[in-house]
Order: sequence, then C-alpha cells, then structure tokens
Amino acid sequence: VSMATARAAANGLGIPLYRYLGGPMASLLPVPLMNVINGGAHAANNLDFQEFMLVPHGANTFRDALQMGTEVFHTLKSLLSNQELSTSVGDEGGFAPNLSSNDAAGDLLIAAIEKAGYRPGEQISLALDVASTEFFKDGYYEFGGSKYSSEGMIEQLQKLVNRYPIISIEDGLAEDDWEG
Repeated sequence: VSMATARAAANGLGIPLYRYLGGPMASLLPVPLMNVINGGAHAANNLDFQEFMLVPHGANTFRDALQMGTEVFHTLKSLLSNQELSTSVGDEGGFAPNLSSNDAAGDLLIAAIEKAGYRPGEQISLALDVASTEFFKDGYYEFGGSKYSSEGMIEQLQKLVNRYPIISIEDGLAEDDWEG
C-alpha cells in the first residue's frame, strides 16, 4: 500500500518516483546493492550468511555505481582464481567460494574493493543479507560452530559492523525471534 501510494502521488505530481521519495532536488536513482558472494541456502558452500553485497554509494550517477560494482566483481573473480577458490556462482548470481568464515568473505571484499582502486567505506561499502531464520533453532542462532542467544547474535553483527564498512543488514534476526 505504501508503494502504491508513493507511485500515485508521484504520478499525480508528474515527477519520477525517485524524485518524489528523495525530494525535489533528488538527482540520483537509488544506490544499487550488488550481490557478489553467496552463502547459506543460496550456495553449496560453508558460509552461513546468504548474501554479501557491494554498495557503490560514492558514484555520481547510477551508471557510475553500476560500473564501480562491476569492476569490483571482476576483481573479486580474479582474487578468487588466484587463491584457487571457486568462481562458480550461487542461485542469485554471486560467487559461491568455500571460505573459512563470514569474516573471510568480508576480508576478500575489502581486498577486491581496494585492488579495483576504490576506498572501502567512502566509495563502496558492504551490505549483508544474513537470512538468520535459516540457522535459528530452538531459540538460538547456530553458525560458525557456535550457538548464540538473540543478544549474542546482535553482538556478533555489531562486531562485523565495527570491523567492516557495513551500511545495511537484512534479516539480522530470525523472523520468529520476538525476544531480539
């Protein structure tokens, strides 16, 4: 309903939806989130989190953001190949390497961003789709060989945010975790 209302209002004013949502001075389309490493249910590997994404927010245009993400994607492929890791892709188009941990995925993305000539956190940041419902069992989050309460899961996500330039986390807690 919210989206339909926003579209109707934009149409009524004769302006693009992005300008209606972003204000009269909006000049950019939304920043793309580009899925580049898959794990969880979307890949046959040992990563717990479902998607590791690039957010090229330092671009002046959507076209430039797409180019930045594409350059990092190809640089990531090269890094994976050099480490003799799989460059096959998961169900949603990201690479699905068998990495040792979620942190290893973060480290690899930072290396790819830098090697492609961009500044992590300034030009390109990261986003996660944790899909934590997939590993929420009997009131605990089980991943990486450990078990976490809701509070413990939040602490684990906070550690990742403190270590990497993560600006978006989707499904950080399970859909049935009302305690968190």
